[in-house]
Amino acid sequence: MKRTIAVVTSSRADYSHLYWPLKDLAAHADVDLKLIVLAAHLSPQFGNTIAEIERDGFSIAARIECLLASDTDTGMAKTLGLATLSLADTLSQMRPDLLLLIADRYEMLAPASVALTLRIPVAHIEGGEISEGAIDDQVRNALTKLAHIHFTSTQTARARVISMGEEPWRVHRAGAPSLDHIRRSRLLPRPELEQALNLPLEDTIAVVAYHPVTLLKDTTAEADALFESLELLAHSENGPQILFCYPNADAGSHALITRVRAFCSIHPAAHLFINLPAVTYWSLLAQSSVLIGNSSSGIMEAASFALPVVNIGLRQYGRERAPNILDADPTPTHINTQITKALDPAFRESLEGMQNPYGDGHAAQRIVQVLTQTPLENLLRKRAQPIPETAPEA
Repeated sequence: MKRTIAVVTSSRADYSHLYWPLKDLAAHADVDLKLIVLAAHLSPQFGNTIAEIERDGFSIAARIECLLASDTDTGMAKTLGLATLSLADTLSQMRPDLLLLIADRYEMLAPASVALTLRIPVAHIEGGEISEGAIDDQVRNALTKLAHIHFTSTQTARARVISMGEEPWRVHRAGAPSLDHIRRSRLLPRPELEQALNLPLEDTIAVVAYHPVTLLKDTTAEADALFESLELLAHSENGPQILFCYPNADAGSHALITRVRAFCSIHPAAHLFINLPAVTYWSLLAQSSVLIGNSSSGIMEAASFALPVVNIGLRQYGRERAPNILDADPTPTHINTQITKALDPAFRESLEGMQNPYGDGHAAQRIVQVLTQTPLENLLRKRAQPIPETAPEA
């Protein structure tokens, strides 16, 4: 009998990570894949990326519109509520054997909560990591405790999930599935990349991937330093071509988009891309000179290209890092210092042969094997683990 596995995707970012697990699940003879698409995927403002999913050949089982056209934390909370209401109907009718979720987007709390009440076992990818500057950190930990099967990217993340009281047999180190793209997908050579971007590329390229810092009251407070630094970069002699990626659909994203558009309007070498398909984005990183911002892609995927990354501010604080990461305080002076170091050929040469701690490009294979072979009986019953004898007193 086929095992029904539902998978939720809410944005271009998590879809790029889920692509190869979805491909392998869809091709598996013993799996009935149910893909649930919601939130930013259905938003014209964020590129209507559901069209990309359809172009990739996936059958969509449910489309859930829940993203409010808002730029506030209240809008985020209401989006979560709308998603919960809609998913209650969808998952009640679908009743999958397993529900697969990924990472740390706040929208993922909705399917996890609904699955809990409907007694649907949850599998979660990329638990056990740390990003102390965003609400993502608490979301990720909540999903870990709501999940019954765990796929971590690193051995340290696996140990952290087990330290949270999860039974070791449930916790599998799979690696980050986004790295499967680099091994299994055909990256675009420069002429094809230019055609995909509809833009001639210059010798020096700075990709900017910057998102609201959702743990701060003013989620764009650190952006002032970034834009001041980019102004200096744009006016520097032989300054790089600056290519912006759209921010996440979080409180403050509208304000960031407005600033980026204003920046691009006065700097001919600056361009904004609303949505880049995963392979196009990885191909761009492979051709770039530096990645600037606070995106997890700088931490997780850029290492596979030995690409220098200037990681700004609080958002990714605590994540495991490879040698390509140059952390910068959110001040123009420090950001400029780190950009100068990143663009130094000697620093790039020092990264040759480096290893990516987030995996080897075989994550989807490991994930699908566990999802299809783990017995479902008694999966819902999570057994308490012994309390460490060294637990500190209050």
